[in-house]
Amino acid sequence: MELLNPSLQHWLDLAGIFVFAISGALLAVRKNFDVFGIAVLAFATGLGGGLFRDLVIGAVPPAAFTELGYFLTPLVTTVLVVFLHPEVERINRAVQVFDAAGLGFFCVVGTVKAYEYGLGTVASAALGLATAAGGGVVRDILANEIPSLLRWDREIYAVPAVVGASSVALLLRFDALNNWTMAASALVAFVIRLFALHYNWRAPRAWRRRSAATEEE
Repeated sequence: MELLNPSLQHWLDLAGIFVFAISGALLAVRKNFDVFGIAVLAFATGLGGGLFRDLVIGAVPPAAFTELGYFLTPLVTTVLVVFLHPEVERINRAVQVFDAAGLGFFCVVGTVKAYEYGLGTVASAALGLATAAGGGVVRDILANEIPSLLRWDREIYAVPAVVGASSVALLLRFDALNNWTMAASALVAFVIRLFALHYNWRAPRAWRRRSAATEEE
């Protein structure tokens, strides 16, 4: 069952890979990784969520191993970042913006593909979240950081993806998904993440917790 034009879905997937790969490559630059390390983070961030999605729904071999564009996109991104990355003091902001864009793209595409493979509304939304957050989690682990998804001292990360994926799942459930509503869902997730970064929105912690943990650097 094809819910979207295959060509459109393909290009959206590539767009998500591109922006996530940029966030991974820029983090590698900030961590002072060499060229190989930059490429590893670019590939892991760009392809990690999609690989997980395809393996879960049984779309094997995963698209990352059958589509040349899926391999070339992180490679091109690596070359661009190596030679054209922003000034050091602007890298952190760039990482956040590109990561937010990738979050918006992937929560939509991941949800749609899961639904196409027969998953229900809730399961599709959950896999959309996993698709969106998976690459960022792999990126942070490889960069020796606690994933942003799990840190209480970082702005909300999963919530924007949950909102985007859930909206797409509901649109699918009521046969209201089209190019415009899909773009709107991705944009909503992107904007929520940017607002969270700007206004320092954070998810609540356990009620009446006794932990004295402080922000980790």
